[in-house]
Amino acid sequence: MSAVRGVRGVRGVRGVRGVRGANGADLISAVAAESNEELASGLTRDFAQLATVQGRIVVRLGEYGRRQAFADDGATSLESWAVERFGVSTTTARTFAPVAEKAWDIPVLVGSLCAGEISLDKVRVVADLATPESDLELCEQAREYSVRELTDVARSRAELARTSSHSPTRSEHDARFVRFNDAQRTMSAQFPADSYALVKARIDAQVEQIPSDGETPLDQRRSDALMGVIYSSAPGSKGAPTPTSPYVVVAHVPLGALVDESGQGTDLAGELEGQGMIDGETVQRLACDATVVVALDDEVGHTMYEGRARRFPTGAQRREVMRRDRHCRFPGCSNVTFTNVHHVVAWKPGGRTDIYNLALLCLFHHGVVHRKVWTMSGNANEELSFVGPSGRVMTSRPSPLWTRVKTLAPRPRASPSG
Repeated sequence: MSAVRGVRGVRGVRGVRGVRGANGADLISAVAAESNEELASGLTRDFAQLATVQGRIVVRLGEYGRRQAFADDGATSLESWAVERFGVSTTTARTFAPVAEKAWDIPVLVGSLCAGEISLDKVRVVADLATPESDLELCEQAREYSVRELTDVARSRAELARTSSHSPTRSEHDARFVRFNDAQRTMSAQFPADSYALVKARIDAQVEQIPSDGETPLDQRRSDALMGVIYSSAPGSKGAPTPTSPYVVVAHVPLGALVDESGQGTDLAGELEGQGMIDGETVQRLACDATVVVALDDEVGHTMYEGRARRFPTGAQRREVMRRDRHCRFPGCSNVTFTNVHHVVAWKPGGRTDIYNLALLCLFHHGVVHRKVWTMSGNANEELSFVGPSGRVMTSRPSPLWTRVKTLAPRPRASPSG
C-alpha cells in the first residue's frame, strides 16, 4: 500500500548543522548563529521530519488497533492504551487514534503524510469524511489548501449530507411505535426519519463515552449506551449520567453467592425478581450497585433479610472516593461517566467498608475484575496493582491533587497536659 511504501521510503532528515549528539545548550547556541534563511530552511526540514514520524506512528497505531492488541494490556481503546503505554495526554492520543483507525482506507493521504508533504492536522480534518473513493481527491486538496480551508470543505460536505435527507411526512409520524416483549426481554421501534436520526445519534454519542475492549459488538455497546440515556433522564439525575438506578430492583440470592471468593462461576445463583434466574457473576456485579436491594434467602428460599448492610459505602465515602480517584482507577482509563465504587478485597458479612478498600471502576473494568480476567490488590489510598492474563503488572495511584491535600492537611494538636 502507498501508506506503507511512504513509511519505508522515508530517510532520516538531518537536524541543525553541527549539533548531532549535542546537549541543549549547544543546540541553542548553534541555532542562534543561523541566519533567518537558515532558520526557515531548518524549520522546513524539521516539520517535514515531524510529519514523517507522525505518519509512522499513525500506520503502526492503525495496525495495532486492527489487531486489537491493546486489549492484551486491559485497555478499552487504542487511545487509552497509548495514554498508559507512552505517557502522552488524552488529547495527544486522540490526535493520532482516529487517523490511525482509518489509515488503511486512506493510503494516499497517509502516504503523503509519511512523505512529509502534508501535515497531520490536514489529515485529521478530512479523515472523518474520507473514503477510499475520495482519498486521492482530498489528498490533492490537502496539498493545496490550508487547514482552515480544508475545515470549510469538510463542513460543506457534512452540511450537504444533512440537507439531502428527506423531511418526515405525516404517514411516517403516524407509523411510529415502541413495543416491548416481556417474555423475550426485547423491544422494537419505528420512528419518523428525523426522530430516528436523533435517537441513533444520541445513542451513538453515548457509545463514545463507554470504553470498548475491542471484542464487544457494537450492538451490545449500544444497549449499554441506551441504559446510560435512561440513567441520565431518571428522577434526581439532573440530566447527568449516573451509574446507579433510582428504580428498585430486587435480587433473591443465597448468602454464599454474594460473598463467594472461589473464583468459580455458577450457572444459576439467584433470581431477579420477576425476570428469572441469574448467575453468580451477575449477582456480585449487581450487589456493587447501592440502588439494588439484595434479599438474602435461607436454605428453602425464604427471605430472611432485605436491604443494605454496611457493605455499601456511605454518601460521604462515595464522595471522598470520587474526589480521590477522579475517574476509573484502571491504568490508562479516563472514563468518568459510568463508574462504580468497587471493593478491592471482597466484602464479607460483618466486615468493614473503608475508603482504602474502595476504588472507582468503569462499567467495563468493573466487569473484567468481577469475571476474574484481571485482579486488583493494594491500598486504594496509596497504590493499586492490576494483573492481567499476560502477567503484566500495572499500577494506579490516587489523584495528585487528593494526595497533596492529604499531605498538607494540618495534623491535630496534642491536648495540653494537666
